[in-house]
Amino acid sequence: MQHDAVIIGGAFAGLAAATYLARARRRVCVIDARQPRNRFADASHGFLGSDGSNPLTILATARDQLAAYPTVTMIEAEATEARAVGDGFAVLLSTGEEIAARKAILAFGLRDMLEPIPGLQERWGKTVLHCPYCHGFEFADRPLGVLFRTPMSAHQACLITEWGPTTLFLNGADLDPESAERLAKYGVTVEPGRLKRLVGVGSTLSAVEFEDGRERPVEALYVAPQSCLASPIAEQLGAAIDDGPMGPVIRTDADKMTTVSGLYAAGDIARAPHTVSWAVADGVTAGTAAHRALVFG
Repeated sequence: MQHDAVIIGGAFAGLAAATYLARARRRVCVIDARQPRNRFADASHGFLGSDGSNPLTILATARDQLAAYPTVTMIEAEATEARAVGDGFAVLLSTGEEIAARKAILAFGLRDMLEPIPGLQERWGKTVLHCPYCHGFEFADRPLGVLFRTPMSAHQACLITEWGPTTLFLNGADLDPESAERLAKYGVTVEPGRLKRLVGVGSTLSAVEFEDGRERPVEALYVAPQSCLASPIAEQLGAAIDDGPMGPVIRTDADKMTTVSGLYAAGDIARAPHTVSWAVADGVTAGTAAHRALVFG
Protein backbone atom coordinates (compact mmCIF):
# COMPACT_ATOMS: atom_id res chain seq x y z
CA MET A 1 0.00 0.00 0.00
CA GLN A 2 1.24 3.50 -0.88
CA HIS A 3 -0.30 5.08 2.24
CA ASP A 4 -1.58 4.14 5.65
CA ALA A 5 -4.69 6.25 5.10
CA VAL A 6 -6.32 8.11 2.24
CA ILE A 7 -8.70 10.97 3.02
CA ILE A 8 -11.22 12.01 0.40
CA GLY A 9 -12.04 15.65 1.08
CA GLY A 10 -9.72 18.30 2.46
CA ALA A 11 -11.93 20.75 4.30
CA PHE A 12 -12.43 20.95 8.06
CA ALA A 13 -13.13 17.28 8.81
CA GLY A 14 -10.60 15.90 6.35
CA LEU A 15 -7.73 18.19 7.39
CA ALA A 16 -8.40 17.52 11.08
CA ALA A 17 -8.23 13.77 10.49
CA ALA A 18 -5.08 14.14 8.43
CA THR A 19 -3.37 16.29 11.08
CA TYR A 20 -3.80 13.69 13.80
CA LEU A 21 -2.64 10.87 11.53
CA ALA A 22 0.38 12.94 10.49
CA ARG A 23 1.25 13.61 14.11
CA ALA A 24 1.18 9.85 14.62
CA ARG A 25 3.82 9.67 11.84
CA ARG A 26 1.56 7.76 9.49
CA ARG A 27 1.64 8.10 5.71
CA VAL A 28 -1.52 9.96 4.80
CA CYS A 29 -2.80 11.22 1.45
CA VAL A 30 -5.45 13.96 1.25
CA ILE A 31 -7.41 14.23 -1.98
CA ASP A 32 -9.30 17.51 -2.26
CA ALA A 33 -11.23 19.18 -5.09
CA ARG A 34 -11.15 22.55 -3.22
CA GLN A 35 -14.95 22.93 -3.15
CA PRO A 36 -15.80 23.22 0.59
CA ARG A 37 -19.47 23.52 1.42
CA ASN A 38 -19.10 26.89 3.17
CA ARG A 39 -17.08 28.52 0.38
CA PHE A 40 -20.00 30.90 -0.26
CA ALA A 41 -19.67 32.50 3.19
CA ASP A 42 -17.26 35.35 3.88
CA ALA A 43 -16.96 34.52 7.56
CA SER A 44 -17.15 31.44 9.76
CA HIS A 45 -18.52 32.01 13.25
CA GLY A 46 -18.41 30.01 16.46
CA PHE A 47 -15.17 28.12 15.74
CA LEU A 48 -13.01 28.60 18.82
CA GLY A 49 -10.15 31.03 18.21
CA SER A 50 -11.26 31.81 14.64
CA ASP A 51 -14.62 33.50 15.15
CA GLY A 52 -15.35 35.73 12.15
CA SER A 53 -12.48 34.42 10.02
CA ASN A 54 -12.90 33.64 6.35
CA PRO A 55 -13.37 29.84 6.04
CA LEU A 56 -11.10 29.63 2.99
CA THR A 57 -8.35 31.42 4.93
CA ILE A 58 -8.72 28.96 7.83
CA LEU A 59 -8.42 26.04 5.41
CA ALA A 60 -5.41 27.55 3.65
CA THR A 61 -3.62 27.96 6.98
CA ALA A 62 -4.49 24.38 7.96
CA ARG A 63 -3.13 23.05 4.64
CA ASP A 64 0.12 24.97 5.11
CA GLN A 65 0.53 23.57 8.61
CA LEU A 66 -0.29 20.04 7.48
CA ALA A 67 2.20 20.24 4.61
CA ALA A 68 5.02 20.63 7.14
CA TYR A 69 4.64 16.99 8.20
CA PRO A 70 6.94 14.76 6.14
CA THR A 71 4.51 11.84 5.84
CA VAL A 72 1.71 13.87 4.22
CA THR A 73 0.80 14.00 0.53
CA MET A 74 -1.86 16.43 -0.67
CA ILE A 75 -3.36 16.16 -4.13
CA GLU A 76 -5.74 18.71 -5.65
CA ALA A 77 -8.06 16.52 -7.69
CA GLU A 78 -11.44 14.82 -7.61
CA ALA A 79 -11.75 11.26 -6.39
CA THR A 80 -13.98 9.66 -9.01
CA GLU A 81 -14.06 5.98 -8.03
CA ALA A 82 -13.07 3.75 -5.15
CA ARG A 83 -13.00 0.04 -4.48
CA ALA A 84 -11.88 -2.35 -1.78
CA VAL A 85 -8.60 -4.09 -2.53
CA GLY A 86 -7.59 -6.86 -0.13
CA ASP A 87 -7.42 -5.30 3.33
CA GLY A 88 -7.39 -1.76 1.98
CA PHE A 89 -8.77 0.61 -0.62
CA ALA A 90 -7.87 1.97 -4.04
CA VAL A 91 -9.07 5.42 -5.11
CA LEU A 92 -9.04 6.58 -8.73
CA LEU A 93 -8.49 10.31 -9.31
CA SER A 94 -9.71 12.60 -12.08
CA THR A 95 -6.05 12.88 -13.13
CA GLY A 96 -5.95 9.14 -13.87
CA GLU A 97 -3.72 8.42 -10.87
CA GLU A 98 -4.69 5.66 -8.43
CA ILE A 99 -4.04 5.92 -4.70
CA ALA A 100 -3.89 2.84 -2.48
CA ALA A 101 -4.19 2.89 1.31
CA ARG A 102 -4.88 0.58 4.23
CA LYS A 103 -7.64 2.80 5.65
CA ALA A 104 -9.94 5.39 4.08
CA ILE A 105 -11.73 8.38 5.53
CA LEU A 106 -14.60 10.01 3.65
CA ALA A 107 -14.86 13.75 4.27
CA PHE A 108 -16.10 15.08 0.93
CA GLY A 109 -19.06 16.98 2.35
CA LEU A 110 -22.53 17.77 1.07
CA ARG A 111 -23.95 19.69 -1.86
CA ASP A 112 -26.91 21.97 -1.09
CA MET A 113 -29.85 22.16 -3.49
CA LEU A 114 -31.74 25.45 -3.16
CA GLU A 115 -35.26 26.29 -4.28
CA PRO A 116 -35.36 27.88 -7.78
CA ILE A 117 -36.42 31.30 -6.50
CA PRO A 118 -34.71 34.21 -8.30
CA GLY A 119 -32.19 35.89 -6.02
CA LEU A 120 -31.79 32.94 -3.67
CA GLN A 121 -28.63 31.27 -5.01
CA GLU A 122 -26.52 34.43 -5.32
CA ARG A 123 -27.25 35.37 -1.70
CA TRP A 124 -26.48 31.92 -0.28
CA GLY A 125 -24.02 32.25 2.60
CA LYS A 126 -24.42 36.03 2.69
CA THR A 127 -28.03 36.95 3.53
CA VAL A 128 -29.67 33.61 2.71
CA LEU A 129 -28.49 31.46 5.58
CA HIS A 130 -28.60 27.94 6.95
CA CYS A 131 -27.51 28.10 10.59
CA PRO A 132 -28.52 30.82 13.09
CA TYR A 133 -25.68 29.81 15.43
CA CYS A 134 -23.19 30.45 12.62
CA HIS A 135 -24.63 33.70 11.24
CA GLY A 136 -27.58 34.82 13.37
CA PHE A 137 -25.78 37.27 15.65
CA GLU A 138 -24.84 39.49 12.70
CA PHE A 139 -28.53 39.95 11.79
CA ALA A 140 -29.94 40.26 15.30
CA ASP A 141 -33.02 42.47 15.79
CA ARG A 142 -33.58 42.90 12.06
CA PRO A 143 -36.60 41.54 10.15
CA LEU A 144 -35.89 37.83 9.63
CA GLY A 145 -37.53 35.14 7.56
CA VAL A 146 -37.66 31.37 7.22
CA LEU A 147 -38.49 29.71 3.91
CA PHE A 148 -40.80 26.73 4.44
CA ARG A 149 -39.53 23.45 2.99
CA THR A 150 -40.66 20.70 5.39
CA PRO A 151 -42.81 20.56 8.55
CA MET A 152 -39.57 21.11 10.50
CA SER A 153 -39.46 24.63 9.04
CA ALA A 154 -42.05 25.69 11.63
CA HIS A 155 -39.71 24.52 14.40
CA GLN A 156 -36.88 26.43 12.73
CA ALA A 157 -38.98 29.61 12.61
CA CYS A 158 -39.72 29.39 16.34
CA LEU A 159 -36.01 29.07 17.06
CA ILE A 160 -35.10 32.04 14.85
CA THR A 161 -37.25 34.33 17.03
CA GLU A 162 -34.33 34.25 19.49
CA TRP A 163 -32.51 36.56 17.05
CA GLY A 164 -35.31 38.87 15.95
CA PRO A 165 -38.85 39.30 14.59
CA THR A 166 -39.51 36.32 12.31
CA THR A 167 -41.81 35.58 9.38
CA LEU A 168 -42.39 32.08 8.06
CA PHE A 169 -42.86 32.18 4.29
CA LEU A 170 -45.00 29.17 3.35
CA ASN A 171 -44.47 29.76 -0.38
CA GLY A 172 -47.81 28.09 -1.11
CA ALA A 173 -47.38 25.16 1.29
CA ASP A 174 -49.99 24.05 3.83
CA LEU A 175 -49.53 24.42 7.57
CA ASP A 176 -51.02 21.98 10.07
CA PRO A 177 -53.06 23.38 13.01
CA GLU A 178 -50.57 22.24 15.65
CA SER A 179 -47.71 24.08 13.93
CA ALA A 180 -49.87 27.17 13.45
CA GLU A 181 -50.65 27.22 17.16
CA ARG A 182 -46.99 26.86 18.09
CA LEU A 183 -45.93 29.61 15.68
CA ALA A 184 -48.50 31.96 17.21
CA LYS A 185 -47.16 31.17 20.69
CA TYR A 186 -43.66 32.29 19.60
CA GLY A 187 -44.94 35.36 17.78
CA VAL A 188 -44.02 34.17 14.29
CA THR A 189 -45.86 35.88 11.44
CA VAL A 190 -47.04 33.47 8.73
CA GLU A 191 -47.14 34.53 5.06
CA PRO A 192 -48.92 31.98 2.85
CA GLY A 193 -48.22 33.57 -0.57
CA ARG A 194 -45.84 32.24 -3.20
CA LEU A 195 -42.52 34.03 -3.54
CA LYS A 196 -41.60 35.61 -6.86
CA ARG A 197 -38.08 36.81 -6.05
CA LEU A 198 -35.73 38.21 -3.44
CA VAL A 199 -35.10 41.95 -3.51
CA GLY A 200 -31.88 43.78 -2.61
CA VAL A 201 -28.70 45.36 -3.92
CA GLY A 202 -25.93 42.86 -4.67
CA SER A 203 -25.89 40.14 -2.03
CA THR A 204 -27.83 42.24 0.48
CA LEU A 205 -31.50 41.45 1.14
CA SER A 206 -34.16 44.05 1.79
CA ALA A 207 -37.44 42.27 1.00
CA VAL A 208 -39.17 39.32 -0.59
CA GLU A 209 -41.62 39.93 -3.41
CA PHE A 210 -44.71 37.75 -3.78
CA GLU A 211 -46.31 36.65 -7.02
CA ASP A 212 -49.23 39.00 -6.31
CA GLY A 213 -46.83 41.98 -6.30
CA ARG A 214 -46.70 42.53 -2.54
CA GLU A 215 -43.37 42.91 -0.74
CA ARG A 216 -42.42 42.14 2.84
CA PRO A 217 -39.23 43.52 4.44
CA VAL A 218 -36.65 40.91 5.42
CA GLU A 219 -32.88 41.25 5.83
CA ALA A 220 -31.91 37.61 6.37
CA LEU A 221 -33.74 34.55 5.08
CA TYR A 222 -33.08 31.17 6.70
CA VAL A 223 -33.31 28.08 4.54
CA ALA A 224 -32.84 24.41 5.42
CA PRO A 225 -31.99 23.11 1.94
CA GLN A 226 -32.23 19.57 0.72
CA SER A 227 -28.68 18.22 0.54
CA CYS A 228 -26.99 15.36 -1.25
CA LEU A 229 -23.62 13.65 -0.88
CA ALA A 230 -21.02 15.48 -2.93
CA SER A 231 -19.48 12.18 -4.10
CA PRO A 232 -20.82 8.69 -4.99
CA ILE A 233 -17.87 6.95 -3.34
CA ALA A 234 -19.69 5.92 -0.15
CA GLU A 235 -22.24 4.08 -2.27
CA GLN A 236 -19.52 2.57 -4.46
CA LEU A 237 -17.87 1.10 -1.37
CA GLY A 238 -21.16 -0.24 0.00
CA ALA A 239 -21.45 1.96 3.10
CA ALA A 240 -24.93 2.15 4.62
CA ILE A 241 -26.61 5.53 4.13
CA ASP A 242 -29.60 6.70 6.16
CA ASP A 243 -32.20 9.38 5.47
CA GLY A 244 -31.52 12.39 7.68
CA PRO A 245 -33.64 15.50 8.32
CA MET A 246 -31.94 17.43 5.50
CA GLY A 247 -30.65 14.62 3.31
CA PRO A 248 -28.51 11.47 3.37
CA VAL A 249 -26.27 10.65 6.34
CA ILE A 250 -23.56 7.99 6.13
CA ARG A 251 -24.07 5.60 9.05
CA THR A 252 -21.13 5.52 11.47
CA ASP A 253 -20.37 4.21 14.95
CA ALA A 254 -18.86 6.15 17.87
CA ASP A 255 -15.42 5.96 16.18
CA LYS A 256 -16.88 7.32 12.91
CA MET A 257 -16.35 3.99 11.18
CA THR A 258 -18.95 3.17 8.56
CA THR A 259 -20.58 -0.21 8.05
CA VAL A 260 -17.56 -1.12 5.88
CA SER A 261 -14.54 -2.27 7.87
CA GLY A 262 -11.64 0.18 7.66
CA LEU A 263 -13.76 2.91 6.07
CA TYR A 264 -14.53 6.01 8.14
CA ALA A 265 -16.69 9.07 7.48
CA ALA A 266 -16.55 12.50 9.13
CA GLY A 267 -18.12 15.91 8.87
CA ASP A 268 -21.49 16.91 7.46
CA ILE A 269 -21.88 13.65 5.52
CA ALA A 270 -21.90 11.64 8.75
CA ARG A 271 -23.94 13.75 11.17
CA ALA A 272 -26.74 16.24 11.64
CA PRO A 273 -26.72 19.08 12.54
CA HIS A 274 -23.65 20.71 10.99
CA THR A 275 -21.03 23.22 12.13
CA VAL A 276 -17.31 23.70 11.54
CA SER A 277 -16.60 22.78 15.16
CA TRP A 278 -18.43 19.46 14.87
CA ALA A 279 -16.73 18.71 11.55
CA VAL A 280 -13.30 19.22 13.11
CA ALA A 281 -14.22 17.12 16.15
CA ASP A 282 -15.51 14.29 13.97
CA GLY A 283 -12.36 14.47 11.85
CA VAL A 284 -10.23 14.08 14.97
CA THR A 285 -12.36 11.11 16.03
CA ALA A 286 -12.02 9.43 12.64
CA GLY A 287 -8.30 10.13 12.39
CA THR A 288 -7.42 8.80 15.83
CA ALA A 289 -9.70 5.78 15.41
CA ALA A 290 -8.08 4.95 12.06
CA HIS A 291 -4.67 5.24 13.70
CA ARG A 292 -5.61 2.85 16.50
CA ALA A 293 -6.91 0.40 13.90
CA LEU A 294 -3.59 0.62 12.07
CA VAL A 295 -1.71 -0.12 15.29
CA PHE A 296 -3.90 -2.85 16.74
CA GLY A 297 -5.81 -4.14 13.74
